[in-house]
Amino acid sequence: MNVLMISPGFPAEMPFFTRGLASVGANAIGLGDQPQSALPDVARESLAAYVQVASFTDEAAIFREVEAIHERARLDRIECLWEPFMILAAKLREHLGLPGMTVAETIPFRDKEIMKQRLDEAGIRTPRHASVTSVAGCRDAAASIGFPGTPIVVKPIAGAGSADTYRVNTEEELEAVLPALRHVPEVSVEEFIEGEDFTYETICVDGEIKLFSISFYRPRALLSRSHEWISPQTVVVRDVDAEELRGGREMGEAVNKALGFKTGFTHMEWFRTPSGEAVFGEIAARPPGAHLVDLMNYACDVDVFTGWAEAVCHGRFSQPVERKYNAAWIYKRAEGQGAIQRVEGLAPLMAELSEHVMVLDLLPIGAPRRNWKQTLISDGMIIIRHPDLNRTLEIADRFATELRMYAG
Repeated sequence: MNVLMISPGFPAEMPFFTRGLASVGANAIGLGDQPQSALPDVARESLAAYVQVASFTDEAAIFREVEAIHERARLDRIECLWEPFMILAAKLREHLGLPGMTVAETIPFRDKEIMKQRLDEAGIRTPRHASVTSVAGCRDAAASIGFPGTPIVVKPIAGAGSADTYRVNTEEELEAVLPALRHVPEVSVEEFIEGEDFTYETICVDGEIKLFSISFYRPRALLSRSHEWISPQTVVVRDVDAEELRGGREMGEAVNKALGFKTGFTHMEWFRTPSGEAVFGEIAARPPGAHLVDLMNYACDVDVFTGWAEAVCHGRFSQPVERKYNAAWIYKRAEGQGAIQRVEGLAPLMAELSEHVMVLDLLPIGAPRRNWKQTLISDGMIIIRHPDLNRTLEIADRFATELRMYAG
């Protein structure tokens, strides 16, 4: 089986999905805008061939290049797990008559307004919402939702994660946010939902969920994006059958069905209100970023990179899933600006808790500090796991508060 993998080297998880393709017997052919020498070793060593293109934005050139690849290698599938180019991948599949998501099937996973309209029609609870392309439209949409009496969230229609996403409580805050969104061609204005942030991930085969995972953010994503002193956490839960999660599980299944998702990875975000109601946030037809896939692996002792590849290439998921642990990552942000000068608190934490630490990846002394507003990963990451959820949270909080990094 010959599989064209679009952007096999970026973002950070893509090399491991590329390796997954090779591990299930596929000839993975990479198409990217990086030189082959610049690919991460995992990606480069997993590819049967690689074609570099000048830019992914030149669709005509991409079509010519992929047609040439298809003529030489007879592609069986085209896969893309990087959100900006999923529509391009769908166009290429349709052009070459290959299986996988079509353009019409992909658009509801990329356009947040169309996404919510489809789910509204299916009777799934979504925040009140509207899409706009102008400042005046943003003000009008906010008023229609009940703003300023009701807080709103303003975010890109086709965005990923919480980039360029703002909670707005007052008219003054709205006027301050609008200039920051000038570079965004279309934004979604929606009701702010009070509650906790959760996710629901799946690997599906022909519409049947073969693996799913539930996680939650500590604190809410918008808070983590707003306050530099916070060490953000994400926790994958072991007890996915807990009653308080039932609404999210059932909604996730209903969302996949309403959007007609067939085979591959999905990543959905949802809210649990103080009353226990599950409210849809958004969904993407791709794996989660920011190392959440790694948490899924550590929680279940599986390899979801290979599991995804087996699903899309062979129509099955054969790994046994035993939920042994809760798993959490903690991202660290250094105090001060400049280069990392020192790390405090690590030695006593590791002396006490190292058996629960799966990954410890901090910027080395002398490395320049990263811009925390541009990358969630920031200046370091710790991944921990434990069978008991409360103990998992205690350990995560220890690393969040007692481990400190300083820059200057």
